[in-house]
Amino acid sequence: METKIDSIKNEVLEKEILCKLNDLTKPQGSLGRLEEFVLQYCLCRSNANASIRKMNMFTFAGDHGITNEGIAPYPKEVTQQMVLNMVAGGAAISVLCKNAGIDYAVVDMGVDVECTVQHNNFINCKVARGTANFHKGPAMSLSQAEQALEAGQKLAHECESDLFGIGEMGIGNSSSASALYSLLLDIDPEKTVGEGTGATGDLLQHKIAIIREAVLLHKKSWDGTGFDALCRVGGFEIAGMIGFIFGAAQKRIPIVVDGFISSAAALVAMEMNPLVQKYLFFSHQSSEKFHRDFLDTLNIRPILNLDMRLGEGTGSALSMQIIAQALNCYNQMATFSSAHVSEAS
Repeated sequence: METKIDSIKNEVLEKEILCKLNDLTKPQGSLGRLEEFVLQYCLCRSNANASIRKMNMFTFAGDHGITNEGIAPYPKEVTQQMVLNMVAGGAAISVLCKNAGIDYAVVDMGVDVECTVQHNNFINCKVARGTANFHKGPAMSLSQAEQALEAGQKLAHECESDLFGIGEMGIGNSSSASALYSLLLDIDPEKTVGEGTGATGDLLQHKIAIIREAVLLHKKSWDGTGFDALCRVGGFEIAGMIGFIFGAAQKRIPIVVDGFISSAAALVAMEMNPLVQKYLFFSHQSSEKFHRDFLDTLNIRPILNLDMRLGEGTGSALSMQIIAQALNCYNQMATFSSAHVSEAS
């Protein structure tokens, strides 16, 4: 998969955007972080007059072989059941997107069933029926990882939108995300492993022990790259999100990242090419325990903090609306000169 992208750095354009922001009928800087979002968005688009007319959300779904170790309170069948619920419009992400005017689709990257759904908001990019158990060996082959990355990249290349959001669904994927954080950031799973879909007490301790054993196993032969970490402990839906991030960034379209698991995909993407970070908006701080530490480590300030940990893209959907409103103010407010309003002396 091609990972080359353009830097968003452009001092001339940045000055033009800031001048326009400061000429709007408001005290300078009074829209707070909304002005930060405008600046980042316009730099990504390489356009001082960029606007948001169309938004698209993609929820990537996949199953995980690590669930064979009994680390999740829910059976893997829930992945398929929730995919059907999302397509039918009954999931939280479906409701949020519908009421926010965000076009929505579910992407099957590796659900452990042959989905025969016929619906315009269901996309079949299945690589395999779930990953292998990474407690025993690599989660996926090199060719499977490439296939998943390229599928996500192609999806972004083919979708016309002004702003993308990504989320995920997959029983066991918080274990995969925790293992990725532990490998890439060299942190003990005791800190990176959290409740996920509700693992507490003895089940949580078992989950931590299994992920620690798996990380130690793979560290012995890991080559230190994000791609190899993905192959060893990742998921097909995580790989799909990584590919999508690169595909969108190559079109200079910003991507709004959801929570704990989507951020693990973002981390791998940033390891593969650090320039991609500037195309990412981190939507919210998940209540999953390590997410705050991850954001702090990279000096990332998320848009929201609502103690959410549902996933699906729910945090992305909420934050996309905030970014869109920031651009509405930027493009639709009057300027001091046009409104004949006196500026500060």
